[in-house]
Amino acid sequence: MKRRIWLTGASSGIGLALAEALLSAGHQVALTARSFEPLEALDRRFPRQVVLAPGDVTDPEQVTAIGERIAQVWGALDTAILNAGTCEYVDTHQYDAKLVERVIRTNLIATSYCVQEALTLLRLGERPHLVGVASSVAFLPLTRSEAYGASKAGVRYLFQSLRIDLAHEGIDVTLVNPGFVDTPLTAKNDFAMPMRWSAPKAARFIAERLDTPRRPLEISFPWLFILALKAIALLPGRLQLALSKRMVRRPDQPGAAP
Repeated sequence: MKRRIWLTGASSGIGLALAEALLSAGHQVALTARSFEPLEALDRRFPRQVVLAPGDVTDPEQVTAIGERIAQVWGALDTAILNAGTCEYVDTHQYDAKLVERVIRTNLIATSYCVQEALTLLRLGERPHLVGVASSVAFLPLTRSEAYGASKAGVRYLFQSLRIDLAHEGIDVTLVNPGFVDTPLTAKNDFAMPMRWSAPKAARFIAERLDTPRRPLEISFPWLFILALKAIALLPGRLQLALSKRMVRRPDQPGAAP
């Protein structure tokens, strides 16, 4: 069944690869990102399937305009995939609260703006499905991930609560929890990224699981990496801290840690 899908963060990384996978499967996709050129390129490749809906999702007025644009073209949504996000690492030696604010605004607050617009349109759609992209980092506190982890833990809690409150309306809610994926954001990392997947592989994995009669509550990958994080999170607090501290880099070591 071909669906009307809104995808945010569609200009690079998992979002761009997922847009290509969904369009190749024949779906209609409204594409949102701040960078217009990649969206326009997809529109040329998949004529009559793309709705161009660019904008900055951290600006609530722009998000409202995007919702109005989709409503004008389709009148409803069947699926919303809220993928837009960013990552910055915290340096506790020079703690920057503005960094935390930036990351939480992009990953959590902007996602909430999009949820508001999506729900109005999903209530008019066929078998409505709300999808949020969280992160495997939400399963376990990791070094230097104070801002990113807090934002993604917030996304996780937000969507888990929405799943409960939207169930009576027949709106399914799925959380996506990627491990390390090759994207422009992770290209900046200078530390080991175990079990890293390519963006196309991650996109295919997500698209295949979204396109099933029984919607998954969660889509997490790679499973061995997720299992390891969850196992460590179940350890007693002091043992968990001892293991996690081994990942912290000394002040004289350059770069970030996972």
